[in-house]
Amino acid sequence: MSFKVLSAAVIGLGAEIVEVEADTGAGEMGKFSIVGLPDIAISESKERVRLAVKNSKIDFPKQKVTVNLAPADLKKHGPSYDLPIAVSVLGAGKKIVMPIDTSKMLFVGELALSGELRPVHGILPIAIKAKQFGIKTIYLPEDNAYEAKLVNNLEVIPVKSLRSLIDHFSKDNIIEPTPDVKHNFSNIKILSDMSHIKGQEHVKRAMEISAAGAHNMLMGGPPGSGKTLIARTMPSILPNLTLEEALEVTKIYSVAGELASSEALVTSRPFRSPHHTASGVALVGGGTNPRPGEISMAHRGVLFLDEFPEFPRAVLENLRQPLEDGVIYISRAAGTLKFPAKFILISAMNPCPCGFYGDKDRECTCTPIQIANYKKKISGPIIDRIDLHIDVPRVNFDKLSARASGETSSEIKKRAEKARKIQKERFENEPFITNSEMSSEAVKKYCLVDEQSTSLLRNAVDQMHLSTRAYFRVLKLARTIADLAEIENIKSSHVAEALQYRPKGEN
Repeated sequence: MSFKVLSAAVIGLGAEIVEVEADTGAGEMGKFSIVGLPDIAISESKERVRLAVKNSKIDFPKQKVTVNLAPADLKKHGPSYDLPIAVSVLGAGKKIVMPIDTSKMLFVGELALSGELRPVHGILPIAIKAKQFGIKTIYLPEDNAYEAKLVNNLEVIPVKSLRSLIDHFSKDNIIEPTPDVKHNFSNIKILSDMSHIKGQEHVKRAMEISAAGAHNMLMGGPPGSGKTLIARTMPSILPNLTLEEALEVTKIYSVAGELASSEALVTSRPFRSPHHTASGVALVGGGTNPRPGEISMAHRGVLFLDEFPEFPRAVLENLRQPLEDGVIYISRAAGTLKFPAKFILISAMNPCPCGFYGDKDRECTCTPIQIANYKKKISGPIIDRIDLHIDVPRVNFDKLSARASGETSSEIKKRAEKARKIQKERFENEPFITNSEMSSEAVKKYCLVDEQSTSLLRNAVDQMHLSTRAYFRVLKLARTIADLAEIENIKSSHVAEALQYRPKGEN
């Protein structure tokens, strides 16, 4: 006799429905086989399922048991199929009482040998796919319940153990569905506050512009000038995540297995700071079973690359596509996966290997060739994709010892939120939400300039040798500066300030 239940396979940031069908019949007594392109973790589930059933006080079928995972041409990964395999086997062997129609149910979860259920990764995309497929109820581990509950109109049954699920179906002990939960988007993890930074007012201004329009930024200066501290204040001035953005980020963290068990929804913007020894795969994602990398983990948040030139050039070149398009494509023989990567790049670098080139107080010990080679580690196309280039000089003693505090992050955040609100209203019918995401056609539509600004831009293109990309990025930056000032039309002063943030001697 055969018995079928539904489960799901996580593919990239999405999911596909998988039919788990068990059959008991003629063959070698006690043999247990799983077919349908399972990986090692699934193949090993035979022993987990067998012992979990035994420790749940149920007799495992003595006939030959065959489990098929369909579609058979889809590679299956991970231990999340333990629960549906156990349920299908027990259903086929008539060892448990099951509802007549299981087509509206989905099962997912890893089994311990005791029969307890352990949490698994990728529950949010599975729950989204389940709802799209018309499934009404999902049975999963208790620790994953609130994550699945992010999907509306889906009944979530939190299962503690295989035994409790058996009792639930026999109506001996009904498991209550998980209730709805409210999420607090004002509970932001503050790494540093802007008021802690002494001096560097021009850098704070650049950070505010970056936060308001989601623009990329590169800080250059000697060691100890405060670049890292300034970068860590960025999350404190970014507008709160919207529910739509939070769901995007949560899906990424769920698939990557980095969603904390204490939180079902990521409510604060990510801040990722990989070390300069990180590989290309760690940064952009990939692997045998492609997983999101640091750039996707920073989606809708901040990717901070300290010691920018110390990253291998080949690794940095991987940033070209995501910086331009906001997505990264991972190609493998089995197909191509698309991961979102709309992040704010904040990078910091020293002016030379020793760090003191151009410093008024310390003498540089590097040769001209060393300095040139150091700067060449960052290619022109990467530099061209960064909107704000800022020098961060050493802070003098008077500013360091001053007791007066500067503006707090909350004050700057309010201005950034106003600018983002203006952009949201402007781009209501567009596929993007911030100025930095505008296409060339959108720039022509929303970044109209007067004659004085046009003349200023013409001179800048000729004298600074701006590329076409840099020209459009200047206009996007000017649009954000105008939004911060709550001015509808871009003025020449906004264009002039935007031009100041381009690198000197640009090619």
